[in-house]
Amino acid sequence: MNRVYIKTYGCQMNERDSEEVASSLTERGYSLVKNEKEADIVLLNTCSVREQAESKAIGKAGHVLSKKKKDKNFILGIMGCMAQNKGKDLLKSLPKLSLVAGTQKFHRIPDYLDTLTKQNSKSISPIVDIDEEINSQNHIKNHLDSPVKAVSAFVSIMQGCNMNCSFCIVPKTRGKERYRTMDDIVAEVEKLASKGVREVTLLGQIVNAYGRGEFKRIDNKSPFVQLLDKLHAIDDIKRIRFTSPHPVSFGDDLITAFTRLDKLGSHAHIPMQSGSDRILKSMNRPYTRSKFINLVKKLRASKPTMRLSTDVIVGYPGEEEEDFEATKNLFVEAGFEMAFIFKYSERSETPAAGLKDQVPQRVKEKRNQELLHLLEQQSTKSNEKLVGADLEVLVEGKARKGEGFLIGRTPCFRKVVFSGPDRLISKMLIVRITRISPNTLFGDLIQ
Repeated sequence: MNRVYIKTYGCQMNERDSEEVASSLTERGYSLVKNEKEADIVLLNTCSVREQAESKAIGKAGHVLSKKKKDKNFILGIMGCMAQNKGKDLLKSLPKLSLVAGTQKFHRIPDYLDTLTKQNSKSISPIVDIDEEINSQNHIKNHLDSPVKAVSAFVSIMQGCNMNCSFCIVPKTRGKERYRTMDDIVAEVEKLASKGVREVTLLGQIVNAYGRGEFKRIDNKSPFVQLLDKLHAIDDIKRIRFTSPHPVSFGDDLITAFTRLDKLGSHAHIPMQSGSDRILKSMNRPYTRSKFINLVKKLRASKPTMRLSTDVIVGYPGEEEEDFEATKNLFVEAGFEMAFIFKYSERSETPAAGLKDQVPQRVKEKRNQELLHLLEQQSTKSNEKLVGADLEVLVEGKARKGEGFLIGRTPCFRKVVFSGPDRLISKMLIVRITRISPNTLFGDLIQ
C-alpha cells in the first residue's frame, strides 16, 4: 500500500512543493503513479487564491472518495493553501479525509503517511497539522530524479509574504516571509546544473524582496541581487528567471542587473493589478500609476529587447468604468506583451471581502474580455516584429503538437516551435522566425 498519486492546483510554488513531497516520498520507499485509479494514496496540493480553485479541489476530493469507497485502506490527503486556510473544517465536508497538512508541513508528509498506513482501516484517525514551523522554508530543496533530464527547474528561495494586499489570502496561507540562505540555494542550483538543468526559475511570493531585513546590502546591492550574482557565476546554468516579484522591490540595482547579467535574459514580470490610483490605494498596493510607469520605462531602457508581462485584477470592489479605463490606458502605455488577467474573486477573511460596491459578475466578464482582446492585439503586434529575426533558443523538449517538432524559449521568454531531432533538447540554438501567433513563434533551425 504505497502507490501515491499527487495532483497539483495553482501556481509554480505549488508545483515546486509537490515535487518536494514526491521526492521525499520516493526516498521513503513510496512509488509514484500517473493516475488516481492506480493509487492507494491520493494527495491534492491545493490553492486558495480564488474561490473556484478551492471548489475544484473539494469537488475532486469528493469524486476520488466516491470512486474509492470500497477500498477501506485508501488514504486521501489535502495539503497546501486550502488545507492551511480551512484546517479541520475540511473534515466536515469530507469526513473520510485522512490528512490535512498546511503549507509549512510538506516535509512531514512521509511521516504522516507512514503513521496512517500502519493504522487499522477500521480505526484510522485523521491527521490535521496546520501549525507554523520554524525553518520550514529550508526543506523545499530536493528534486525528483527522472530518466529524462530536465532542462528547467523551479527553485524556492523563500516562503511567505509581508505585503498584505487587501484582496490576497496568501499572508494567511503562507505566513510571514522566511528566507533560505544564499549558500543553500547556490548548492541546490549547482546540483541541478550537474544533472543537466540549464535554466532555473527562482520562486517566492515576493521573490525580489528576498532577504529584506535579515541579510545586509553589500556594495549597494540587495540580497536578491547578490543571490543573482552568485547564481550567474555557475557555468552550466544558462538562464535565470524569477517570479513573482513586486513593483516596490524593483530597485535600481535589480534593473541594472538586467544590463550586466546576460543570463537574466530580457523578460521581466511586474504585477500591475490596476491602473487606477484610487483602486491601487484600496488594494493596499504601495505605488501609484506614475511610479509604475516610471519602473516600466526604466526596465525597457535597460535592454532594447525587454519584454514585459503583468498581472491584472478586473472588477475589484468599487471599480468604476473610469477606473477600468485607467487600467486599459496604463496597459497600453506599458505595452504589455503577456499578462495574467483575473476577475476579482472574493476571499473570506481578506479586507476586500467586506468592501461595499461589489462589481456584478457580468461587468467583470465584460472587462476581462476587453483586456484579453487588448492583450492579444499587443502580443501579436510585438511578435510580428520578430518575423525574419534569428533568435537564440534554449530547447526545452518536444512540442505537444506535431511529430518531430521541438519547443524552446528565447531570452525574452517567448515560446518558439521548430522541427528538429530530440538530441537537440537542452541545447542553445539559433532559430529563424518565419511566422507567429499571439502566443508563439514558429521558425526554422539555422544553427
